[in-house]
Amino acid sequence: MSDQHDFVAALLDPERDCPAELSSWNGADPSSRFAVYRNNVISSLVNALADSFPVVLQLVGDEFFRAMAQVHVHANPPRTRILAEYGEAFPAFIEGFPPASSLPYLADVARLEFLRIQAYHSADTAPLNAEQITTALSQPDRLDGMTLELHPSAAVLSSNFAIVSLWAAHQGEMAIAQVDPLRAEHALVLRNRLDVEVMGIRHGAALFIQALRTGQCFGEAAEQALAIDPEFDLSHLLAHLISTGALTGYRFAP
Repeated sequence: MSDQHDFVAALLDPERDCPAELSSWNGADPSSRFAVYRNNVISSLVNALADSFPVVLQLVGDEFFRAMAQVHVHANPPRTRILAEYGEAFPAFIEGFPPASSLPYLADVARLEFLRIQAYHSADTAPLNAEQITTALSQPDRLDGMTLELHPSAAVLSSNFAIVSLWAAHQGEMAIAQVDPLRAEHALVLRNRLDVEVMGIRHGAALFIQALRTGQCFGEAAEQALAIDPEFDLSHLLAHLISTGALTGYRFAP
């Protein structure tokens, strides 16, 4: 186990020497071959981060991104074999990376991008059908005590920065010059069939969805959302959640 630990440590740290136990089949110096292998491993992990965080890459440029990603790779090696899961710690790393401090919104943009990856790979769960929804909504006297279950892909991210607009601008949906990055925004991430959607929502809508996620009943969640955001449109949000298949179950209080 110690040999394996030494190998991994040397693989991710260019300051370490090639492990002494290594040898090559033809008697050549193994250090040069190990250096090539080390470079290939680091490059593949940097490329994986570039694929997972394309908007972050565009915001800082390829050279800066790859230098930052390489520092991250050395400090945070993968914990699983699944490259799609690599990058969970990247947003927090960006937040504490001094050279990126002039872009305070960068970490939250990375959080949004990783939520999209998680949504894409989340489990499939059948949405409520029209008959089930009609049955639930036809009992208004029981709605306040009803709890709703959301699709596993559904997630909310609230930020002090314009994360939805920044993401949309880099999808060609709006001009980057129109974006005020210091404006707070709330994002709803949801996989609608095979497409992962990013939707800007009001503060009240974000609170409502988060409350449902924690198991709060419908009435309590709506009351909290309206208290902080009087313009929160519950009917509009429910229509969107229903149309995108985000509602997967419900239970009435006994």
